[in-house]
Amino acid sequence: MIVETLAVGTELLLGQIVNSNAAEIGSRLADAGLDHYHQAVVGDNLARITAAITAATTRADALIITGGIGPTRDDITREAIAAAAGVPLEFSDDYADHLRRWWGERGRQMPETNLRQARYPAGAELIANPKGTAPGLRMRVGGCRVFAVPGVPAEMLPMVDEDIIPTLLAEHDATGVMVSRVLRTWGESESRVDEMLSDLFLGSANPTVAYLASAAEIKVRLTARAADRAGALALITPVEEEVRRRLGARVFGADDRTVERILLEQLGERGWSIGTAESATGGMVAAAITAVAGASAAFVGSVVAYHRAVKEAALGVPAGLIDTNGIVSEPVALAMCQGAATVLGADVVVATTGAAGPEPHGAAVGTMVIAVRTPEDARARTLMMPGDRERVRTYTVTAALHHVRLALSGEWWV
Repeated sequence: MIVETLAVGTELLLGQIVNSNAAEIGSRLADAGLDHYHQAVVGDNLARITAAITAATTRADALIITGGIGPTRDDITREAIAAAAGVPLEFSDDYADHLRRWWGERGRQMPETNLRQARYPAGAELIANPKGTAPGLRMRVGGCRVFAVPGVPAEMLPMVDEDIIPTLLAEHDATGVMVSRVLRTWGESESRVDEMLSDLFLGSANPTVAYLASAAEIKVRLTARAADRAGALALITPVEEEVRRRLGARVFGADDRTVERILLEQLGERGWSIGTAESATGGMVAAAITAVAGASAAFVGSVVAYHRAVKEAALGVPAGLIDTNGIVSEPVALAMCQGAATVLGADVVVATTGAAGPEPHGAAVGTMVIAVRTPEDARARTLMMPGDRERVRTYTVTAALHHVRLALSGEWWV
């Protein structure tokens, strides 16, 4: 099944909002084993939106549209779908009543413009929106399944996960099932992983082999089609075993077993708590850990010591140590760990300090230091991260989490 995505909104073209929806939907389509061949952005113009929908529906089996179904006059995705399908707009009295109740339950007067959200192209079905007032739409335009969902990620993602992807898979798998297994790796570049698995990539049609790069981790996706799930897994298993054999310890997890989940499991097994002491990453490591539900069982807190004075006052890093070694140094990172362990009462601490850019802070831009302290040992490591400031910081967060994982596994780096 070929799926296309279309984002509607002039603000996307002007760069006022980043089209993160495209990445989220693309990732979900890839994980589901659905082919995603084309992605487009169009402004708030009825003729251009209609033309984009018409073009997509002649190429694809399914089209997912984000944006343009709100209550304001520039929300014209409904009109464009109706124009592309050659049908009129209709009005749902039931949904209008739902809107009035929704506003009334919150003690607010509903603006009449919200009734635009009760309009829909003839023949379309409404998709429930558990997070907002704009319902999604699903209908056929020619031979193509068309879905429209809000552009707000918090509203869009549940609708994609709970309605659109299951609907597409049900149609796609009418004569069988497609199963994907995602192996998560860290420690090698995408190009090196490709070299190590090139013959599998070229020589395997079922299952297929694909690579997904994300925040310095490389995912190897194995996707197989068979009459049932057991048959698909039987096709995947020997290829997975060969991938694991070749990549060895670089494979740290599979499917939804992220590094954050793994290290929290490791901490739980030992009964240890964890905290962070962060400079250049500004709390991003703590945010990554606490994004996992249940992290409070192990995570106790974070000290974001961005300025030298805070490193000294809050974490007790000696001024002489900084003067001798510099802010961006392994001794300072280790002292940050020790200080945070004392302040937070944490068994395990990971610390980061570095020069993310554009200012060097006494070290070459991209120089990042990670330290990990456990009740058993404490070590630090200096890394050179590529790219701009945000990429350096993102890669450092990933590296910090993996260094904690290695330390908890007893696989300390030299």
